[in-house]
Amino acid sequence: MEQEYDIIVLGTGLKECIISGLMTLSGKKVLHIDKNPYYGGESASISPLEELYKKFKVPGPPKSMGRGKEWNVDLIPKFFLATGQLVKILVHSEVTRYLDFKVVEGSYVYKGGKVHKVPANEKDADASDLMGMFDKRRFKKLLLFALNFDIKNPRTYHDVDPHKTSTRELFHRYDLGLDVIEFIGHAIALHNSESYLDLPCVEIISRIRLYSDSLACRNTSPYLYPVYGLGELPQGFARLNAEYGGTFLLNRAVDEIVMDNGKVKAVKSEGKLFHCKQLICDPSYVPSRVRKVGRVIRVICLLNHPVKNTHDASSCQIIIPQTQLSRKSDIYISVVSFAHNVASDGMYIATVSTTAETNNPEQEVQPGLELLEPIISKFVSVSNLLVPNEDGKKSQIFVSRSYSAANHFETECEDIKDMYQRLTGTELCFAGSRHQSHNSDDD
Repeated sequence: MEQEYDIIVLGTGLKECIISGLMTLSGKKVLHIDKNPYYGGESASISPLEELYKKFKVPGPPKSMGRGKEWNVDLIPKFFLATGQLVKILVHSEVTRYLDFKVVEGSYVYKGGKVHKVPANEKDADASDLMGMFDKRRFKKLLLFALNFDIKNPRTYHDVDPHKTSTRELFHRYDLGLDVIEFIGHAIALHNSESYLDLPCVEIISRIRLYSDSLACRNTSPYLYPVYGLGELPQGFARLNAEYGGTFLLNRAVDEIVMDNGKVKAVKSEGKLFHCKQLICDPSYVPSRVRKVGRVIRVICLLNHPVKNTHDASSCQIIIPQTQLSRKSDIYISVVSFAHNVASDGMYIATVSTTAETNNPEQEVQPGLELLEPIISKFVSVSNLLVPNEDGKKSQIFVSRSYSAANHFETECEDIKDMYQRLTGTELCFAGSRHQSHNSDDD
């Protein structure tokens, strides 16, 4: 028996689920196959806790960890910006009916060996120990400029050409010191290297704005994270797909991707043929169609205390800008806890991640781990960063990129939009996207 589908999706990672959800909503007939018995692929949540120790071959867990089934540990934890693109996609797809989000309690940046709150409004700037009095004034001026900026209204440009003036020139114009530039570029605009300084400043303006808008929504930080962890998302999409007539098959081997004249024709699974016009998958299903561009190290740490200097936050994000440690890429730390129902009472999960730059990546994340001591258990993974060799237009096979080291979803969002564009030929956009800044009333 052969079956026809518009699109077959291999893998239930977050990106695959989101794109298949959007395709299902647009009326396509979608089949979803995963070789694993669980949802989420590389970005799965592990529960109960015993499974995590087993997966990483670490003896334990100790009795002090509470009940195993109270834990949901994300292998690749990432936070959402409250007004970011991914939240808009989730709201648009209505998958938010199946999820509860809870705000993350703090956003911090590392400087001179300790963590400091990221200032992103005037009140925080005044209280901040990251900058002196004069820098505070200059930073607030730049913040005001970015928040009042409206691409449609040249009166708000103040002689800055958003498409010609570079970010470096913009910072220079406001006479910002290096310390201020560092936290704006890395902890607010979430760039992970210095190359952004030479890009047109329209990008940094919209990123500052995105961060500030997200913060204004929520107050303690601009970040959100689902109650019970990220594993809720693929399951939410599975329910959405089922509602719209999509099909999910878990724990099914994929024997072969059948091609015809260089173009995908079908997927063979456990002896059955499923025909399709297009195929979406993560790199693990098509090793010959991807190449390695780097490595990411992630260290999941279980703690029984909040992180020092984070005002006892039950969840937070910490960014260590690369210049602080003479590196090329930032180190990220995400902290969640029993407050998000992902750990047993009084327990915390902190994950340190970065793009590996040496053959000893564990040494590279040491400064991050030091901020978390004492650590009860550590689980280390080093994975390859894989990207597709081609855009998929000829083969109609669209492969997602591996998850970046960042602990927020903005880079993954770019990949989702890029795949969507290649898959459908149209741009993925929603009302109120961050490039259409709204007029402020106080011009």
